[in-house]
Amino acid sequence: MNLHFDLFDLKLFAFVAEARSLTRGADKACISLAAASTRIKQMEEAIGGKLLHRTAQGVNLTAAGEALLYHAKRVMQQMEHLRIDMQDFGKGIKGHVRVFANTTSITEYLPEKLAGFLTQHPAVQVDLREYLSEEIVRSVADGGADIGILAGDAHTGDFDARPFGRNQLVLVVPTAHRFADASAMAFVDTLEEQHVGLHHASAIHRFLLRKAELAGRDYAPRIQVGSFEAICLMIEAGVGVGVLPASSARRLSRALRIKTVPLTDAWAERELKIIARSREQLPASARELFDYLAQPSKPD
Repeated sequence: MNLHFDLFDLKLFAFVAEARSLTRGADKACISLAAASTRIKQMEEAIGGKLLHRTAQGVNLTAAGEALLYHAKRVMQQMEHLRIDMQDFGKGIKGHVRVFANTTSITEYLPEKLAGFLTQHPAVQVDLREYLSEEIVRSVADGGADIGILAGDAHTGDFDARPFGRNQLVLVVPTAHRFADASAMAFVDTLEEQHVGLHHASAIHRFLLRKAELAGRDYAPRIQVGSFEAICLMIEAGVGVGVLPASSARRLSRALRIKTVPLTDAWAERELKIIARSREQLPASARELFDYLAQPSKPD
């Protein structure tokens, strides 16, 4: 098999596959329908099989087409990363690392850890984004992120994975609340109370929303704010209760009139992991950051 797909071929095929239409894919690639059809036919001849099933409604991918689309997207993402990295080098930046992490990692662990790394590597730039654990796994798998930091039991396949820490989600209530003296509670039993939560786009909000839905209940915070500190200030004022990482709650309880109550749910106890598709294949700056973040934290 003699495969010589150029980048334009891969982009064209991705456009056609995502639009499920040869005509719309050709339009997006800015070439004629005849030229697009010829290029797709040449790709099929190169692999010795069909990539598309053509129908009156458009096109559907064959198994080979699905595989090609998967690899085409990865190649296109890597080329975009290459473009960004080369721009960065031109600006004097010596490395660009994409890190996708969950809410707890971003708020509780990464500020101090990233500050230490970036002080040692002033020419490295980090693109840090917040996602759910399952989304982080997908992004690392398809090349959208160099490094992922996640919680829970999300399947990480054959990735390189290292321990990053442990944390527990707890219920936070005002000191005079009826739940304040409870030894522990199930999350579903807290939903009869008004909740204070993070904003809709936060990973922890979507995580709790999903856990409530799985229990057949609604999770609709009375008010949503931008930080764990703001949540605890609202709780102290009697606006409602909230679910936070235990580390945040303990720190904030030193200054506020709030109490923490353990959650009995198994998912409340979470192991944090740092993952990469392959440590050895990471760019040098990303590999250095991966190793730095994987170092054990110093005891409090």
